[in-house]
Amino acid sequence: YDAAVAVRRLQLARAEADLARRRPLLAAGAIGREPLRHAEDAVRIAGDALTQAERQARGAHALVDGTDIAHNPAVLEAKAAYKDAWIAAERDRVLAPVTGYVAERSVQLGQHVQPGEALMTVIPLNALWIDANFKEGQLRDLRIGQPARILSDLYGGSVVFHGHVTGVSAGTGAAFALLPPQNASGNWIKVVQRVPVRVSIDQADIARHPLRIGLSVTVNVDTRNRGGAVLAADVNDRFTGVTDVFAADLGRANANADAIIRRNLGGSR
Repeated sequence: YDAAVAVRRLQLARAEADLARRRPLLAAGAIGREPLRHAEDAVRIAGDALTQAERQARGAHALVDGTDIAHNPAVLEAKAAYKDAWIAAERDRVLAPVTGYVAERSVQLGQHVQPGEALMTVIPLNALWIDANFKEGQLRDLRIGQPARILSDLYGGSVVFHGHVTGVSAGTGAAFALLPPQNASGNWIKVVQRVPVRVSIDQADIARHPLRIGLSVTVNVDTRNRGGAVLAADVNDRFTGVTDVFAADLGRANANADAIIRRNLGGSR
């Protein structure tokens, strides 16, 4: 911008000098009024261009004065563009956000994929739980925190899993069905309702005997200790699928961009 201001000043000085030369020629009758008006217009145009260049230069100085090269807005903009490009190139290898097993894969080798397209389902088998459907009459003595004994049809009675009750649903399974039953008619037949109860499984048991999603299990809850809550009082904000794989990419992109800036700075600051 400073160079543009210098160029505009030279153009204004040349236009003023040209106008100064034409005025004596007009007085002597050597030229007409038209060339003089053109010279006057050129001076005004050059002056306006100089004013605009000076304003742009002042705006640019207001952005960069008091900052070093590394924090220059243009450098920061280029750094952001570099990070986006680096992350896009790095993520041509798609990493799973969690550690687990592929249960359903819809992508094939060599297939072109689009952003947001589902490629596969990754199941973290170390973070499983059970939704046990208890009859409504069995919930009378059920409390959160009570220990549970679990048998899976996969292993039969030879393997016993241990866990505890972590939550009870606020409604029956039928109440949240796609077509909930309507019991307003006079011909009403009572059907025993079942309520989903969340039961966690000890991680040590899962490590020794891995389970699968959708298996049938039998859950027996020891209801002798009724000191726990009937319904959960706090929100379960524990994340089971937290990953730092994307934050790691951003950190490496930042480090590479900073290294490039330092190499180009050399001895300057």
